Amino acid sequence: MNRRIAQILSVVALILCFSAAGAHAQTNLASTAGTGAALPFKFNFAVESGQQQNTDVAIKILFVMTLLTLAPSIILLMTSFTRIVVVLSFVRTALSLQGTPANQVIIGLALFMTFFIMAPTWERINQDALQPYSANQISSSVAMERASTHIRTFLLKQTRAKDVELFVTLAKLGPVRPDQLPLRVVVPAFIISELRTAFQMGFLLFVPFILIDLVVATVLMSMGMMMMPPMTISLPLKLLLFVLVDGWTLVVQSLIQSFAT
Repeated sequence: MNRRIAQILSVVALILCFSAAGAHAQTNLASTAGTGAALPFKFNFAVESGQQQNTDVAIKILFVMTLLTLAPSIILLMTSFTRIVVVLSFVRTALSLQGTPANQVIIGLALFMTFFIMAPTWERINQDALQPYSANQISSSVAMERASTHIRTFLLKQTRAKDVELFVTLAKLGPVRPDQLPLRVVVPAFIISELRTAFQMGFLLFVPFILIDLVVATVLMSMGMMMMPPMTISLPLKLLLFVLVDGWTLVVQSLIQSFAT
């Protein structure tokens, strides 16, 4: 009750303050009009050259902020991150582990593997686009074109021709050379190809673990131990097999080699 009374008093005090400020402003306006003096401020709706430049800078800042907002999506969809994180999730599911490794560990490993795989492409972009642009040797449009060329080259090397043809047909572009394909066609084709490749690798990862589950279930049934869950026996066996064959090293090695160009 006391808190509510305090809030009401605060609102009343604010209203009184704004009322006093408004009355003071009206008094000053009336006195100024009576003396014929100029107003202390004025409104100017004209657009001058300097204001136009400020507007352009504001638009550029807004564009940069929007780009930073979309940066996670760019990392997810235009790099090797998608395939890596999907395959690592399949590994955890194939081992019948619900929360081990944790999502943070999988995403962190996928990010660092993405940095490792994309390093050559980013170095070429830095050398051909960012450094000349920072030295004022090329314009921003030329730098963007050079950077998009290197990104397009990486994406097309990992994309099936069938997926590219699909989006070229849907976009009604006609015959276009690969180096002239727009990113709006290359990126979705790359995403579909990455998902297909990741699911293929995930299926190959599931096969040995499914065999272990089948063998364990068959043995338990033959022994008449139908009440014992097969997961009780198969989970330690799958973990033992995965550790003995050095599973994480094989998975990471296979993922990195799948991006070899």
